[in-house]
Amino acid sequence: MKVVVLVSGGMDSVTALYRAAKDHQVVVGLSFDYGAKHNHREIPFAKWHCDQLGIEHQTVSLAFMDQLFQSDLLKSGGEIPEGHYEQENMKQTVVPFRNGIMLSVAAGFAESIEANGLVIAAHSGDHAIYPDCREDFLKPMADAISAGTYVDLEVLRPFVEMRKEDIATEGAELGVDFAQTWSCYKGGEVHCGKCGTCVERIEAFDLAGIVDPTVYASGE
Repeated sequence: MKVVVLVSGGMDSVTALYRAAKDHQVVVGLSFDYGAKHNHREIPFAKWHCDQLGIEHQTVSLAFMDQLFQSDLLKSGGEIPEGHYEQENMKQTVVPFRNGIMLSVAAGFAESIEANGLVIAAHSGDHAIYPDCREDFLKPMADAISAGTYVDLEVLRPFVEMRKEDIATEGAELGVDFAQTWSCYKGGEVHCGKCGTCVERIEAFDLAGIVDPTVYASGE
């Protein structure tokens, strides 16, 4: 199957990219610059991995999201909260309907280049606070994309029932260099080690029994 992979540059989407490259013909790795505080840190890693695999990389600007939407993840928002990624305050980092918008754009792009599928790396650990990462959203969204395209475009979501530590294990087995991925929502020079995505990253490597190659400002 000819697929487009949504690849942010984080460990989940990069692992999905490598898995898709093994199982399908990946025609493009697609990133979105939507004004998140960490986009400038993660997107170069998305391109790096596409280059390693000989896959074309494209970045789509969604600047309107930063201008019109309310979220502390965006440059226009407040400070990134610290703590466990499943805590209530992490809802401040939700960007409304982000995956719905990205999947819609990606669907139009994929059909335009005659691809048959889209790959998104949403996983079960995201479900607690991100409604657009849940299967009760992704399944009807996938159905709508299939119904709304001439090629019956398929939305593949290989990690939707997996935890992040399982993704870390699979990535290691696929040879992913996790040092060349980015998670931290603060977007500094190094991972802060304290925001929800850093805590999740640390926890995933620990639970998977994999050495964490990440440099953290907090000394983790």
